Amino acid sequence: MPAATPSDDAAVRAALSAARSATYVTAAGGDSVRAMQLYGWNARISAAFMLPAHFAEVTTRNAAADVLMAVYGPDWPWDTSFTGSLPSPQRGYRPREDLVMTRGRQQTTGKVIAELKFAFWQTLFTARHDNRLWTPHIASTFPYAPAMPVASLRSRVYTDLDAIRLLRNRIAHHEPVITRNLLDDLNRMIDLVELRSQPTATWVRALEDVTQTIAERP
Repeated sequence: MPAATPSDDAAVRAALSAARSATYVTAAGGDSVRAMQLYGWNARISAAFMLPAHFAEVTTRNAAADVLMAVYGPDWPWDTSFTGSLPSPQRGYRPREDLVMTRGRQQTTGKVIAELKFAFWQTLFTARHDNRLWTPHIASTFPYAPAMPVASLRSRVYTDLDAIRLLRNRIAHHEPVITRNLLDDLNRMIDLVELRSQPTATWVRALEDVTQTIAERP
């Protein structure tokens, strides 16, 4: 994806809105031309991150789904004991309600897996599920993870998923990511894939263009 300088930076800033452009003008030290170059680069790096984020999310989601199938059977979305194990807080995201609503709209486990929110998979990696899911299964689920206690590995996966979720949300809302340690974000995504599958992580490293885009930052 090539970099480009707008032919009329004032017109671009007007189209984007003064409020949105201001962040980049400030970051560029008041240079409006460089600010729009930086805005374009922010859009490019955001797009580049969708590939490694895709692999990190899908790989981890499928790993968790395999564990749920091993523990609760192929129809785990409809298993009452699993449903009852999910939290249902008064505020914030409610995994139990997400599952109930999703399985009400979908007819197969595969469809449910695809439709559940990213946060659903993240909340599986909490201590409440250690006895049922992670103590028996985390080592085989993430065979390339370094040796560490179950709780430490489960917590690492949760923390990585949280960082990916927050970055993905910023990208989805077209927010700036220019102040983030983007190489750390990339490494976190690929490392998460590698816990599950080294061959997949190697492929993601060959496919991603985040590294090159970072090097092209204005």
